[in-house]
Amino acid sequence: MLFERIVSSGLAHYSYLVGDRNDAVVIDPRRDCEVYIKKASSEGMRIAHILETHRNEDYFVGSVELARRTGAEAWHADGQLDYRYGKAVQPGQRWSVGRLVIEAIPTPGHTPGSMSYLLRDPAGAAWVVFTGDALFAGEVGRIDLLGLEKAPEMAGLLYDSIFQRLLPLGDEVLVCPAHGSGSVCGESIAERLWTTIGLEKRHNPRLKRRSREEFSADLLKSKPERPPYFSMMEKVNLHCEPALGDLPRPRPLAPNDFERLSKEAQILDIRMELGFGAAHIPGSQFIWLNGLASFAGWFLAYDRPIILVTEANEPCEPFRILIRLGFDNVAGYLAGGMLNWHMSGRMSNAIQTITVQDLCSLLDREEALWILDVRSERELESDGRITGAQHIHVTQIPEQKDEVPKDRRIYIFCGSGLRSMIAASYLERHGWRNLAVILGGIAGWRSKRCPIKK
Repeated sequence: MLFERIVSSGLAHYSYLVGDRNDAVVIDPRRDCEVYIKKASSEGMRIAHILETHRNEDYFVGSVELARRTGAEAWHADGQLDYRYGKAVQPGQRWSVGRLVIEAIPTPGHTPGSMSYLLRDPAGAAWVVFTGDALFAGEVGRIDLLGLEKAPEMAGLLYDSIFQRLLPLGDEVLVCPAHGSGSVCGESIAERLWTTIGLEKRHNPRLKRRSREEFSADLLKSKPERPPYFSMMEKVNLHCEPALGDLPRPRPLAPNDFERLSKEAQILDIRMELGFGAAHIPGSQFIWLNGLASFAGWFLAYDRPIILVTEANEPCEPFRILIRLGFDNVAGYLAGGMLNWHMSGRMSNAIQTITVQDLCSLLDREEALWILDVRSERELESDGRITGAQHIHVTQIPEQKDEVPKDRRIYIFCGSGLRSMIAASYLERHGWRNLAVILGGIAGWRSKRCPIKK
């Protein structure tokens, strides 16, 4: 028997490979799908079916690519939509996988036609339920994807799905969602790597709302951000995606070729914030590697090629993350990195970095500083607000940049300096020059004149 969860780094996306005897099934595959083929083949199994829990918004689904490479049959949820591949799952439909049986359970709410899949063990006992984005560890799916006017209806549907179809499966049943902590598909997914129906009944705060009205009212208070790339993912995951084939490798670019391409391309620098602050190519957008999945969709465009500046000689990992988000047009990377750029005689920009302790000292000595705080509203509530600081969440900088003055020095603050550097690089690309990124977070705050307010 084979049961494995495959985690897509950065996206907090979970897909699953389940097999018994000669057959296997993949649930919610990612686009770079060779991992499923290798694991199934190593166990002597063929992938016979591909099951999707819902039309995904946050990553490029790999169903068409995996079906092309294995001959498996692709089954999609949300059958009311105009899919151009696969077959629509029917409520109660079953698939045999060796001695195992998988059964489709309608769980609308996150999307109108979401499906969960109940896996029964060889004895027929309910063992695992794959819940997609209906139920997470510590959270439930977001209900705003059809627009705020539809949210109350979707909240009611999600209540029925969870309380009438999922929770009655039994406390001992494992819950395997499509995402873990850090995903944009749930507001506050817990860090429980594995969970059960019983654990969720006991510890999931959303499930404490026993009535349909209370549950819906609680969800409607939430206002999660909708990344702009969701619209692109919804479109490509509905239509037949182009085949990837073997994952291509980005080509190395000499400084002169990199400079030539930069006139049309987006420069994406994925080094750490200290290296970027010290020296970067003019016009670069900074997003550190581990933040790429979370922030690329806010700051990169689909209609222009991307060229990379990295620490690595061959940037396979960032390329994989980008194609999972639908950014296929990665034209190459700077061979030899910034060292090679400087040795070719080319110029670079810098963004000043100072410690949080230095900022506190400046505040206590000077009349006023313009501080841009790019933390989330939840961080402001839990960790405290800086007296007098202006708050714009980092993902809203492109829309609200005109609220930031250009005629004075801007001190940019987050919890570490990483998101601050994202904001600083974006502002610099659009004409701001007098910027300083604050390193460190609230833990080091010691200003007497400008204290933290809880």
